[in-house]
Amino acid sequence: MTIFWFFLWSLLKIIVAVVIFLMGVAYTVLLERKLVARIQNRWGPSRVGPFGLLQPLVDGAKSFLKEDLIPTSVYRPLYLLAPMISLGCSLILIAVVPFGDPNITYHGFRIFEIADINVGLLVLLGVTSIGVYGIALSGWSSNNKYSLLGSLRSSAQLVSYELALGLSLVGAVMRAGSLNLREIVECQSRRGLLSWNMFGGLQFFAFFIYLMAAFAETNRSPFDLPEAESELTGGYHTEYSSMKFAMFFMAEYGNMINVGCVATLLFLGGWTSPFGNLFPTPQNVFLQAILPLFWFVFKVFTFLFLYVWVRGTLPRFRYDQLMNYGWRFLLPLAILNIVGTSLWLAYRQ
Repeated sequence: MTIFWFFLWSLLKIIVAVVIFLMGVAYTVLLERKLVARIQNRWGPSRVGPFGLLQPLVDGAKSFLKEDLIPTSVYRPLYLLAPMISLGCSLILIAVVPFGDPNITYHGFRIFEIADINVGLLVLLGVTSIGVYGIALSGWSSNNKYSLLGSLRSSAQLVSYELALGLSLVGAVMRAGSLNLREIVECQSRRGLLSWNMFGGLQFFAFFIYLMAAFAETNRSPFDLPEAESELTGGYHTEYSSMKFAMFFMAEYGNMINVGCVATLLFLGGWTSPFGNLFPTPQNVFLQAILPLFWFVFKVFTFLFLYVWVRGTLPRFRYDQLMNYGWRFLLPLAILNIVGTSLWLAYRQ
């Protein structure tokens, strides 16, 4: 009977997490459209629902109702599989992200965590690296030169910045002595803001490296070379329409949320309060569950706000600048950060 309830509870958590995640993707799009509109001194979506809040629902319905066109010269099996790989990898990542206090349980089951894996960080990095196959296959199977160039750009870009991104996380892992995401957060929970890896953990440079690499990993401006419309029409998804295009679109914004979650867990204290133990722990069980969730969502939202702010501010890199920045600046800086962190930890011991 215990096994039955375990599977039932796990299935319920997966369904709730996926629904909330997809809703977050939809409203991240709205957030970007509204913020970029403000930066450019225009209104943005404002007609559908109060303040345009129903615009994501209309956009989703429009994607479903659009005609699904498949060019005659594509390699159909991989052409159809590519968007599924991209969106699937984006959805899988949320399974290992603890997004609330793991001590909050219901009949022995943790509410705010789907899977507690000792090597959760390795799972995140592994699934992220698989996501590039969706982009590579979409460009090749489309039988379109623009799509192929976009997918090749993306593959080279992701391989290049994956190194810097992975190395930027080593300092946080060394400080916690674990690859378990929950233990990494608990290592940052002692003194609030001063214990976070970004500040008290002296991982500011690592956070900067992760931030730059995350922009490149998610093909976001100013690193959006794989889908540069002025050069490649639309890049790797040029030949996609209707829900297949929407799946690539959702995967991109889903990956934005995922990298925001990882930044929150590894550098910004996860679900812990920035004030540490200055305020007494609330006795109300509801507040004990909601406050950590609030801090986690607030930090991820701040990261997404920064994403949009950068897009509305900085111009696109040239491709040679993009590769030089990754290999000649971020990668050496990440290695120096590891060496510096090692010396600091050795000195403290």
